[in-house]
Amino acid sequence: MVKIDLITGFLGSGKTTFIKKYAKYLLDKGMSIGILENDFGAVNVDMLLLQDLMGDNCELEMISGGCDKETHRRRFRTKLIAMGMCGYDRVIVEPSGIYDVDEFFDVLHDEPLDKWYEIGNVITIVDAKLEPELSEEADYLLASEAANAGSIILSRAEEATKEQIENTIEHLNRALEQVQCKRRLDREIMRKDGAELSEEDFDKILKSGYVAENYRKMELDEKKGFDSLYFMELKISADELKTQVAKMMQDPECGVIFRVKGFVKDDAGSWMQLNATGHEISMKPIGDGQEVVIVIGEQLKEDCIRKYLEN
Repeated sequence: MVKIDLITGFLGSGKTTFIKKYAKYLLDKGMSIGILENDFGAVNVDMLLLQDLMGDNCELEMISGGCDKETHRRRFRTKLIAMGMCGYDRVIVEPSGIYDVDEFFDVLHDEPLDKWYEIGNVITIVDAKLEPELSEEADYLLASEAANAGSIILSRAEEATKEQIENTIEHLNRALEQVQCKRRLDREIMRKDGAELSEEDFDKILKSGYVAENYRKMELDEKKGFDSLYFMELKISADELKTQVAKMMQDPECGVIFRVKGFVKDDAGSWMQLNATGHEISMKPIGDGQEVVIVIGEQLKEDCIRKYLEN
């Protein structure tokens, strides 16, 4: 049977960065792997960030498109059936930062997937400098992703103080309590950034498995709180985009913005990758890109955001 891992993490937590390191570790062990980018959005930016992993022993697949939950689940199932015939040793699934983890378990219990796949690990990435105040919906997502994790990796741990790390762990456990989950996290948490993880750490992660936990469910679709807005072919320079995103993320009239990501060309015509969270905004060179900026958050106001990006 093919082992399948789920890598979860709240918006902007650093899932893609971790997957690049985890995939390299698996490839170095001689494994053949498939990576499934499982995003609700119309454009999958993270897919482009993983392109350099592609080779004889690593293939990338994608589900995208703004579809309803049931259609998305059918596409996920169909893609896994196709990947099950490819002879991989391991499949890695990276969902969006807004994801019902139950979908992963439910689909894998369907025929014929239950005969082809064996759930390996559920790994959750959490920003070590987690925002202290999140909405009820955001805390629910945080708890639902952490509840089933065999291991939890604190991204950006090298930038966080000891107090910030402990506050993040307290926040995680408080979120679990709020959804009536009995689990409390401690030993499962690796207080290391992905860049600091050693081969021994990855050996441990590879064997971490997952936990079957019960918790109170929340129907996020009914809340209609989380949004992803896509802005294509913006006529804006890389420097100006970085400036405008910084202003936009501080403007409450735009809504609560968790993350902004995408690509833009610099003055020389080379691609630059934008990645913005509440802690930092970076603009880095990248080999290939697509003219798109994606804004993710709660109660987003498209008209207000558009004024910043198209100014």
